[in-house]
Amino acid sequence: MKLLAACLFGLAIIAPATSSAETGVSPNAVLLGQSVALTGPAAALGTDMRMGAKVYFDHVNSKGGVYGRKIELLTLDDGYEPARTVPNTKKLIEEEKVFALFGYVGTPTSAAALPIFTQARVPFFGPFTGAELLRDPFNSYIFNVRASYYDETEKIVEQLVSTGAKNIAVFYQNDAYGQAGLKGVERAMARRNLKISATGTVERNTVNVAAATRTIGAAKPDAVVMISAYKSCGEFIRQMKKAGSAAQFYNVSFVGSQALADNLDRDGVGVAISQVMPFPWGASVPVVKEYQQLMRKAGQKDFTFTSVEGYVAAKIFVEGLRRTGKDLSREKFITALESMNDVDVGGFFVGFSPKNHNGSKYVDLTIIARDSKFLR
Repeated sequence: MKLLAACLFGLAIIAPATSSAETGVSPNAVLLGQSVALTGPAAALGTDMRMGAKVYFDHVNSKGGVYGRKIELLTLDDGYEPARTVPNTKKLIEEEKVFALFGYVGTPTSAAALPIFTQARVPFFGPFTGAELLRDPFNSYIFNVRASYYDETEKIVEQLVSTGAKNIAVFYQNDAYGQAGLKGVERAMARRNLKISATGTVERNTVNVAAATRTIGAAKPDAVVMISAYKSCGEFIRQMKKAGSAAQFYNVSFVGSQALADNLDRDGVGVAISQVMPFPWGASVPVVKEYQQLMRKAGQKDFTFTSVEGYVAAKIFVEGLRRTGKDLSREKFITALESMNDVDVGGFFVGFSPKNHNGSKYVDLTIIARDSKFLR
């Protein structure tokens, strides 16, 4: 009888610890899920975002992880198509049972995942998009590391107007991403009592830009603000230049800066891109210097803004894990992130609070120079 009582007492002690274990968390690992384009016209974005994050996670894992837990990143290919993001997200949450979703790439894909992770109460961290739909209305499970498209387009319009440009057109992808950027330009123009002179669209994952080239070209704009991916933007710029346009071309950061520069080759000289991350080729920003060292150590010699973003997002995520403590749960992780006020991760500052999950408003402008290089 005493032996039976002792066994039952032992089970009573063990049972709570087993039942309270958080999904995606074991004594040795934390499992994260990611759905990005690894194939198709936007593949460079997903590949670079994953690579930058993995370089940092691998570095942390080589040091023993966080409280003894290695960080595992499971990445599924969605081709930058929302119809593929939905089953990917369900698989990651329901079958793979990840702790959190990390580093999704794209507005339409993130929008497709939003109701799924919200209902499942799974953190959605560091998406590669500046769309307002991930910021307003406030969602306690979303944490944005980068500045918004409103921030980027405000900076672009401010720069254009300060140099005398008033005839400003917009070339945008015909989906949630393009609409988000378009609205940002409209808002920035309205603040200056200006209106967009012409618009043209392109369908996602295509380069059918002939109609947009005709419509926008007819307006003879001083500048064109572009909200699409690198292949369609590259084709549009080439066709506009071929038609004799002297417009300045400005892109938001999602375009994939290095991929656009490589795509355009000589036609890229003078094309501008807003950036939400530090300059990948400089050495003055500590987090960039660290990124360069670890990239080289991993055998990666090509630095890009997108892989820097993956790296920075991973570093902030890990800081959140450290602040959460050994007893890791989703809700405790969210609370820990919300306590990160103006945290310096190496010359890049990020801050969250219980009412604001938008980590940064940092925006810079760059220009493509010769040999597909970049100038600030």
